[in-house]
Amino acid sequence: MQLLLTLAFNPEPLDLQSFPSDEGWPFAKYLGACGRMVAVNYVGEELWSYFNSPWEKRVDLAWQLMEIAEQLTNNDFEFALYLLDVSFDNFAVGPRDGKVIIVDAENVLVADKRLIRQNKPENWDVWYESKFDDCDKEACLSFSKEILCARVTVDHNYYAICQNLLSRHATWRGTSGGLLHDPPAEIAKDGRLEALLDECANPKKRYGRFQAAKELREYLAQLSNNVR
Repeated sequence: MQLLLTLAFNPEPLDLQSFPSDEGWPFAKYLGACGRMVAVNYVGEELWSYFNSPWEKRVDLAWQLMEIAEQLTNNDFEFALYLLDVSFDNFAVGPRDGKVIIVDAENVLVADKRLIRQNKPENWDVWYESKFDDCDKEACLSFSKEILCARVTVDHNYYAICQNLLSRHATWRGTSGGLLHDPPAEIAKDGRLEALLDECANPKKRYGRFQAAKELREYLAQLSNNVR
């Protein structure tokens, strides 16, 4: 059996060990480490390789990305895992099962929701809305680690995925329009997808991103026939 490895410099391999792929977490499988070098299994080509794939494939990948955002935000373990570096190069797609996996877990912030509820820091139970960052660089994100670690309800992962990967605001390697660029005419005319993506990336309503993310997941599931 041939074993393929990808090596990455990562001072904190604990995320991969604490949230293993064998237990359903969307990370590459941790194989070991030597000093600052971490070995994980080869997952597949990076998400960027699918930027111009057929519409149906891109919709499925977008749905999976939103499902990842939801899993990392709300799960039975009461840990929130916030993605602080979101780009097309930090995700890969399995060549056989088409599953999206996070391949760079170096910039993941883990917040213990149980501990937050127990310690009750200031405004701990106030919903936190991430601020849209319309910068002139690629893969920009605006966040405060202190706030992410002190709130129970946070929309950061939805914001990161929508702004940097899915919506018209996403830019990468000279491209724009995001993974869901150039939708079919009937979907573009309907306008629902664009509206949900815009509200998820840059909400106009208070707490609008939370609802938009929920509806976007459901809508993408319908478009990709992934309705559960």
